[in-house]
Amino acid sequence: MAEMADVVIIGAGASGGAAAWSLADTRMRIVCLEQGDWMKPGEYPSAGRDWEARQLGDFSISPNRRARDTDYPINEDNSPILVGNFNGVGGGTVLYAGHFPRLHPSDFRVKSLDGIADDWPIDYATLAPFYDANDRMTGVSGLPGDPAYPPHAAQMPPLPLGRSGEILAAGINKLGWHWWPSDSAIASQDYEGRARCINLAHCTSGCAQGAKASTDITYWPAAIRAGVELRTRARVREITLGPDGMANGVVFYDADGKERFIGAHIVILASNAIGTARLLLNSKSEKFPTGLANSSDLVGRNLMFHPYAAIFGYFDEPTDGWRGPGNVIWSQEFYETDPARGFLRGYTFEMVRGQNPVMSAILGMAGGLVPWGAGHHEAYRKLAGRRTGMVAICEDFPEPHNRVTLDPVLTDCHGISAPKIDYTLSENSRRMLDHAVARGTDILHAAGARDIVSEAPIRTNGVHMMGTARMGTDPRTSVVNEWGRAHDVKNLFIVDGSIFVTSAGVNPTRTIQALALYVSDQIKQRIGNLFD
Repeated sequence: MAEMADVVIIGAGASGGAAAWSLADTRMRIVCLEQGDWMKPGEYPSAGRDWEARQLGDFSISPNRRARDTDYPINEDNSPILVGNFNGVGGGTVLYAGHFPRLHPSDFRVKSLDGIADDWPIDYATLAPFYDANDRMTGVSGLPGDPAYPPHAAQMPPLPLGRSGEILAAGINKLGWHWWPSDSAIASQDYEGRARCINLAHCTSGCAQGAKASTDITYWPAAIRAGVELRTRARVREITLGPDGMANGVVFYDADGKERFIGAHIVILASNAIGTARLLLNSKSEKFPTGLANSSDLVGRNLMFHPYAAIFGYFDEPTDGWRGPGNVIWSQEFYETDPARGFLRGYTFEMVRGQNPVMSAILGMAGGLVPWGAGHHEAYRKLAGRRTGMVAICEDFPEPHNRVTLDPVLTDCHGISAPKIDYTLSENSRRMLDHAVARGTDILHAAGARDIVSEAPIRTNGVHMMGTARMGTDPRTSVVNEWGRAHDVKNLFIVDGSIFVTSAGVNPTRTIQALALYVSDQIKQRIGNLFD
């Protein structure tokens, strides 16, 4: 007799952990399948001296470079932006920077305001209570009162600006532009059993301190205490369909590579916008020959990244080192549409700290600032500990030709077809990136920088993936409805970034988790007639 669960959640990252915790109070039998494993903070690169090398190896954000046995390969040959993700309990939050903005109210009404893309079927007010609930579980450091946002509280004071923040804020002040201390999912004080940040290492190499709110140390302990079962090294191959047209379970491979099946009354996808599209496309049947819940032909389409620009300069005075939170202040001076700029919507400047020691040498030599031979060490000393700047996170619009499909040849270690990415940078994004580089250069000049360098887009920074199973009220133009249920399969739900309608100009994790809590709450509120 096949094993049976009430709810199967696929993925134990930001959204899967939030959904599991929220649904646990229903007392249903909830099983989460995660193809990665539990992480051991003592083994993070941040706990050792070789962390820069490991960031380019077994803890790279790129699954193709990282190539752990818990990863799957991605064909990204046809994309100028390469994918960054992480497979394991906590998902991408294990390696994220902890930068934690909300979307703006305008982000839900892009079509109405700017005549581009589509409006979301929900608005900021719908998500506001779930943003608040997620903030309490996560622990957010920040300073209330940012005029760029509706009022919202923070659990802890903001992280210190540091020398880099002070330098860049002074430059922005000279220009008369907006800036504010960043909201961060990093504890500035001891919070819920987690010790405060002590600038142990760079946040994107894993936080051995536990100050950064990765989902494995926030939602998952609470969900497991409430009775949720989390199975690691469980690689899902497909979601199966019953004769009634409903999802009836999941086929997966266990830690020993054995094919197994678990039945389910409800299936929830929480596998990121690429992983979720991949699973739906791989779950073919007579009813859905092009992939589960894909009658609209939109599964995998409208893939959005955030094209990033990086603008950095070197200073005569010391800036911060590389240790500690990377994003200390933000500027949303150029967030809302201004037709005079030549593009629609906008971007956020995220001001960052100094540069890593080894990368200071590598990029200094690559950029001609550090010579070989005579003068090498003197030139390096002018760079090391003297660089700071910013990245611009640019809004990306949904376009159907930007998509995830199944690669006809490439597979993972269990023979499951790998995802293939086809993505083209739009002209709007190119103009936005150019504007960001120009305005970032203005900030650095005003702050007193020399030797300003930039890169746009950052090729290796496709860490935000959205839109491949978008929400909407019309089954012809969306994959899930306004509360996350698939139009085609009434017991299939999606809670990750694939349901984004537009990408906004901010990091998505805070909104992904708010959406997961919102969808889970809708399931609970509608439990009596959930499949009607």
